[in-house]
Amino acid sequence: MEEKEELTDQEAARRAKLPRYEELGVAPFGHKFVRNSTTQEVIAKYGSKTAEELQQLTDEVILAGRIRLLRKMGKASFFNIQDRYGTIQCYIKMDNVGEKNYSIFKLSDLGDICGVRGTLMKTMTGELTVRLVEFTHLTKALKPLPEKFHGLTDVEERYRRRYLDLIMNDDARKIAFMRPQIIRAIQHYLDGLGYVEVETSILQPILGGAAARPFITHHNTLDKDFYLRIATELSLKKLIVGGMEQVYEIGRQFRNEGIDTTHNPEFTSMELYKAYGDLSDMAQLTEDMIRMLAKDVVKSYKIKWLGHDIDLEPEFRHATMNDLVKEKTGVDFSAIHSDEEALAIAKKFNVPVEKHFRWGHVLNAFFETFVEETLIQPTFVYGHPLEITPLARKDEKDPRFTQRFELYISSKEFCNAYTELNDPLDQRERFLNQVKEKEQGNEEANEIDYSFLDAMDYGLPPTGGIGFGIDRLVMFLCQVDSIREVILFPTMRDRGGNTQEKVEEKKDEKKE
Repeated sequence: MEEKEELTDQEAARRAKLPRYEELGVAPFGHKFVRNSTTQEVIAKYGSKTAEELQQLTDEVILAGRIRLLRKMGKASFFNIQDRYGTIQCYIKMDNVGEKNYSIFKLSDLGDICGVRGTLMKTMTGELTVRLVEFTHLTKALKPLPEKFHGLTDVEERYRRRYLDLIMNDDARKIAFMRPQIIRAIQHYLDGLGYVEVETSILQPILGGAAARPFITHHNTLDKDFYLRIATELSLKKLIVGGMEQVYEIGRQFRNEGIDTTHNPEFTSMELYKAYGDLSDMAQLTEDMIRMLAKDVVKSYKIKWLGHDIDLEPEFRHATMNDLVKEKTGVDFSAIHSDEEALAIAKKFNVPVEKHFRWGHVLNAFFETFVEETLIQPTFVYGHPLEITPLARKDEKDPRFTQRFELYISSKEFCNAYTELNDPLDQRERFLNQVKEKEQGNEEANEIDYSFLDAMDYGLPPTGGIGFGIDRLVMFLCQVDSIREVILFPTMRDRGGNTQEKVEEKKDEKKE
C-alpha cells in the first residue's frame, strides 16, 4: 500500500494555490518563455546610468528566473529574480500590469520561477530595477526554499541536494561554472600545441594503467567480467603506437577506494602523451599550463589553498625523492643495496611495511611518512623507485630508479609523469613482477595486458606521458578544501552512516 505523503503547512498552502492558477487560465507548471537579456547583460549595460538617464530610455528587457526575495504590498510590490548570472530587483504595480496580471503575481511564493517584461528604473536607494509591464508565471515551487541564513547549513545535505545548494549558495554556483571554464581552457591550450583529444573505452577486460582497486561489472551477452577503468594510460599508448603522436583524454575513472576530502570513487583525470618527447617536456607543459590557468581563469598567480599561500609565479622546484628523504631523515637510499637492509632501516624509523615490500617500496614509504606533508610550494619530485613504477623508463644512471615525476602543491599530488617505457621485453618482465606482487597480497598490482604488449612489439616511439587529477586541479584553482565542492554529485555515504554491520544486516535480510 502506498504511503500517504506528509505535507508541511507551507507545502499544503502552495498546493492549494494550483486550482487558483487554473481558474485564472495559467498553467502552474510552465511553458516556453523567450528572453532577450540576462541579469548580467542588463546590469552591465544599464547599471552605471542615472535615474534620469533611464527615464529617457524606452528599452524593454525580458528576463526569467527564480524568485529569491518577495515583498508583497497592496497594489504594488517588490521582488528579486535570480538567473544563472545573478539577481535583479523587480517592481510590479497593478496600474502598470492590470488587475488580472497582478492577481497572478499575488499567488507567487519564494522559489517560484517567472518571466518579467518591463523598462528600467532606479529606486530612491539607487538600485537598478525592472519596472514591470507584464508578469508571467512559469513554474510553481511546491516546496519552500531553505531560509537564507538558517537553512541549508548541513554540509552533507548541501552535497546530497546540490540543486538547492546551487540556488542558495553563490560560491557553489561560481564553482559549478568555473569548472567547465578550466576544462575548456585546458583543451584550448593543448589543441594549440597540436594535441588531439580522444575517447577510449571505460569498460576494460584487463586491470592496468595505475595502482588501484577496481570496480567490477558483468557483461551478460559475453558472460564476462569487466573492470570500470582505473586509468586511460594503456589505451592512449596504443594510439601513440598507431601514429597519432600527440593525444590526450579528459574522462571519468573509477577506483574502488575510500571517500575523503580529496578522493571520490568516481573522478575525472586527464592523461596526455607526446611521441618523441620525455619527462622534461611534461614538466615544462605542466608548469606553463598551470600558470596559464591561474592567469586566464583565476586572474592571479597567488592561490590560497589548504591553509597555505601558494605563489605560482616563481619557477617550480625540482628535487629527487631520495634527496628529499635524505634531507628529512639523513638516510641515503642510493647507498642501500639490499631489500634486507632497507627493511631494517624501516624498522629502525618505525615506518610500517607490508609483506611484498622491497627496497623501492621502503624508499616510497619513507617519502610518504617524512616528506609528503612538507611539500607546500610547487615541487616536482623525481626519481621514483622501479618497484612502484611498472610503466616508466629506467634511469640510465641508476636502474633502481625511473624517469618519473609527481608535482606536489600544499602536500597534495597533482600529476604523475613518465618518460614512458618503450622496451616490450622489459615491460613484460615488469608485468610478471606485478603478478607476483598480486599473489603476495598487493590488491593494487596490475594484470598482464597482452594486447598492450602486442602493440609495443610493433614499436612505441620514445614518449613522454602525464596524468592529472582534474578534480584536484579545480579544487586548487577554486581555492576549496573538499573534492565534493567541485563534483556536482559526489558519492555520499548513506544517511546515518553505512557501517559494515548495516551491510551485513542487509545481506542477512536478503537471505531470509
